[in-house]
Amino acid sequence: MVYPAHRQLLQQGDESRHVLLLTRGVAKVVASSESGYEMLLAIRVAGDLVGEMAAFEDQPRSGTVIACSEVTARIIQFNALEGFLARHPDAMRAMLAMLCARLRWANRRRIDFRAYDSLTRLARVLAELSQAYGHQVPDGSASQQVLDVTLNQAELASLAGLALPTTEKALASLSKLGLVERSYRKITVCDAKKLLVFAKVFAENPY
Repeated sequence: MVYPAHRQLLQQGDESRHVLLLTRGVAKVVASSESGYEMLLAIRVAGDLVGEMAAFEDQPRSGTVIACSEVTARIIQFNALEGFLARHPDAMRAMLAMLCARLRWANRRRIDFRAYDSLTRLARVLAELSQAYGHQVPDGSASQQVLDVTLNQAELASLAGLALPTTEKALASLSKLGLVERSYRKITVCDAKKLLVFAKVFAENPY
């Protein structure tokens, strides 16, 4: 199934139990509180499965999945997924590994909140995004990368657990340090290796 940019693939609170396997494009997962505050929880790309929490827990969906670009996805009913995993232990192990990686990433963000200042926290998010979604700048050096996903500053603030004004100041500081360049909804990492060192990111990115 093809979803145009900005279309919802899954909706928070919905009680359906199917999952989606993304085969092309980029999507983001957001959650809204009862007060209306919206937070970006994660980014998903081709090869990722979305909607699995509600399917396995038989609970309403905890977030909304929105296409950032045109997205192609395969709809998989839960009964079919459950049967497939039961017949293929290697697929079950891969599913468990995916869920563990996502939990590890969420735990890392919680640790970052207490362990690092705002500038380092934002740098860590940008460093991990560049590892997962960055691609080399055409005609640029090997260390220059453009994030292959469109995010605004409010969404970056959500990922880093920062207030928007704090995120704006941190981005300006990273720009002055020569680590990133900013343009409208686009971030270029000027030196990926230096950003990783500045952000104290040494382990493999778990996205």
